Amino acid sequence: MSGATARLKLGVSYEGSGFHGWARQKDASLRTVQQELEEALSLVLRCPVQLVVAGRTDAGVHASGQVAHADVPVDCLEQRSLAGQPQRLVRRLSRLLDTDVRLTSCAFAPPGFDARFSALSRTYEYRVSTDPSGPLPTRRLETGWWPRQLDFSILNDVAQRLTGLHDFAAFCKARPHSTTIRDLQFFHWEDISTPSEPGLYRARLRADAFCWNMVRALVGASLKCADGRLDLDAVPGLLTEHQRSSLVPLAEARGLTLVGVHYPPDEELASRAAVTRKRRNSLID
Repeated sequence: MSGATARLKLGVSYEGSGFHGWARQKDASLRTVQQELEEALSLVLRCPVQLVVAGRTDAGVHASGQVAHADVPVDCLEQRSLAGQPQRLVRRLSRLLDTDVRLTSCAFAPPGFDARFSALSRTYEYRVSTDPSGPLPTRRLETGWWPRQLDFSILNDVAQRLTGLHDFAAFCKARPHSTTIRDLQFFHWEDISTPSEPGLYRARLRADAFCWNMVRALVGASLKCADGRLDLDAVPGLLTEHQRSSLVPLAEARGLTLVGVHYPPDEELASRAAVTRKRRNSLID
């Protein structure tokens, strides 16, 4: 054994309704994306594998563009079926994993890459139906339900007022040693209704990072304003609060999908990770 390690960059997708979120739980009987992937990778590579992820999604939330990394001994990649080519893990894992989770890509990571700390932003989409009968059955696992009529124009009025660098404490579950100040870079709603799916809307949100439950709370606040139960003029005041607000509901988890993680050019990966770590450590200190 040479002792040398290599960092792998992995692309991951999953349909989240059957998982208790991304992160491993103390109760190993609870099914999580991290546990399933780590166990499958460890089996194929014949060594323990620990994943670091860009976005720790909650129970019931999906991902089509999740990114993770793992440091593995180079010798583990030299077995006959892999021949030193990490991309071969994609086919190997497709035979081991259940159909609701997939390793979509695997490659040697560029120098300085960290799936979590090198990221510039994460992008989510939220799909919601207001049809009184509920979401189309064939799309029910990826579509939230809000059984009230909406004023569509108000959705983007709310989104515009929330976009920017703010303290989103009113929209987040607090975590120890973490900040609720986030840069919400983009928030926009579209009407994507069709004859088979009337009253269907999609939100797209991008931020440097999101707090726990933040996306679902932003969506819930927008929908509550658009159905007339929350005054639009109350939105700026929510950004001055310092704890989770009871005025802001959580939209259902099933409508939410992590669709992408954006990184800087390769030559800036290490410096971006250093800046992010420094900011996090300053909050803990």
